[in-house]
Amino acid sequence: MASLSNCSAPELTTLLGSTANATAAAEYICTRFTNTSDSFTNIAFAIDNTYLLFSAYLVFAMQLGFAMLCAGSVRAKNTMNIMLTNVLDAAAGGLSYYIFGYAFAFGVPSNSFIGKHHFGLKNIPTEYNNSSYDYSFFLYQWAFAIAAAGITSGSIAERTQFVAYLIYSSFLTGFVYPIVSHWVWSADGWASASREIKSGSLLFDSGAIDFAGSGVVHMVGGIAGLWGALIEGPRIGRFDRSGRSVALRGHSGSLVVLGTFLLWFGWYGFNPGSFLQILKSYGTSKVFYGQWSAIGRTAVTTTLAGCTAGLTTLFSRRLLVGHWNVTDVCNGLLGGLAAITSGCSVVEPWAAVVCGFVAAWVLIGFNKLAEKCKYDDPLEAAQLHGGCGAWGLLFTGLFAKGQYVKEIYGMGPSGTRPYGVFMGGGGKLFAAQIIQILAIIGWVSATMGPLFYILKKLKLLRVSTEDEMAGMDMTRHGGVAYVYHDEDASSHPPAGFAMRRIEPDGTSPAPTNGSSNIVV
Repeated sequence: MASLSNCSAPELTTLLGSTANATAAAEYICTRFTNTSDSFTNIAFAIDNTYLLFSAYLVFAMQLGFAMLCAGSVRAKNTMNIMLTNVLDAAAGGLSYYIFGYAFAFGVPSNSFIGKHHFGLKNIPTEYNNSSYDYSFFLYQWAFAIAAAGITSGSIAERTQFVAYLIYSSFLTGFVYPIVSHWVWSADGWASASREIKSGSLLFDSGAIDFAGSGVVHMVGGIAGLWGALIEGPRIGRFDRSGRSVALRGHSGSLVVLGTFLLWFGWYGFNPGSFLQILKSYGTSKVFYGQWSAIGRTAVTTTLAGCTAGLTTLFSRRLLVGHWNVTDVCNGLLGGLAAITSGCSVVEPWAAVVCGFVAAWVLIGFNKLAEKCKYDDPLEAAQLHGGCGAWGLLFTGLFAKGQYVKEIYGMGPSGTRPYGVFMGGGGKLFAAQIIQILAIIGWVSATMGPLFYILKKLKLLRVSTEDEMAGMDMTRHGGVAYVYHDEDASSHPPAGFAMRRIEPDGTSPAPTNGSSNIVV
């Protein structure tokens, strides 16, 4: 296309000879070539824009996955409450990201800490540093922002006031999350691997590679949820008087599985979609090789990490607790997907299997730690997104392949580009990944921790004991989602029923005098 637009009428006139109409013919031919080149350029922009919009729709569909997963993971008496918070994350997050968030994240030109242009999408569309910023890009980034808020809502489920959701969701999507995304994804961000390449301008001559947001999205949401759950405290009944853990099981495994599959489906917009465009050649000698190939590879690594983590969790939990648990498998699978999100575009498929395997054990380990520390997270959001997200950043620093890093991020200021430690690329990228982890933990802790503490002091954070025991659907939302029979509501079972606990050793107690057994 570039050769078509470089047509020169004077040069072409010379080639056509000294005929009477040579000049007019040359101008006509060059005009046609230029128009054709412009048409090809417009078609390329249209295809890339359509690809980005489709990816944005997939990421937005993850909100439905979050809603189903959250609903199935809480007790039935709080179903309407958690569903409403998911709607609120999208609605409140949409306005706050439109007014403030997008400008703080991608308001170019800006400094290395925060964006300062395009508030309320002013002067959009625009171009900067050879990149296009259009309305489709805003929509895609908004879908990412509300995903971070949805993660946090799971950590503080079943005990949080509605007004607290409204405040934290707006603050997270309008300020906290955009700052981190500016650091890592903006062309001006101090940790960005895509920053304009000047001598010494990249962090450790590399920048932090967080391609689709293991840190920017998952760690931000997970750490925010960690502080919310810590400050709010565990749900009533989560730990008995002796400090032992008591399982408050979610009421619907079916909704958990449905939500998991919807999230998995949306992840194909989350990870492959983060390329932002599909029509880009890498200029290699390989036939039919370009960004479209990298997008396919990214979808494969995403799939393999999730599958491996799910299977690893399945067999690991079977060995640890003695039964096959669908909720554990779903959470393990999501942990693998959260981990691969950072390096999905720059690692080989076999490395994605390693990522998923370790991610499953990271989640299991953090869940054990949470139980010992009496930390209550109904959806394991902090452990899953925060812990597995951090592992994903470290994994990228260990396994990123040099060829893929150069294709996607270009050459460094020294003519080379650091890549994974285990792939022979030195330790610079790994160091940048550690800096990103520490920066995210510090920033989110310094902003969301005080916010949740202030809400607690103002008595705006947690509902009353009576409301929590009765369930917020009835006390706060005027009714229940559907007729249900909650396990923890059966403190006085009907006559003729004997309450017996089924231990995970596979044996079942015999019924006494014709009575039925209820698993609690």
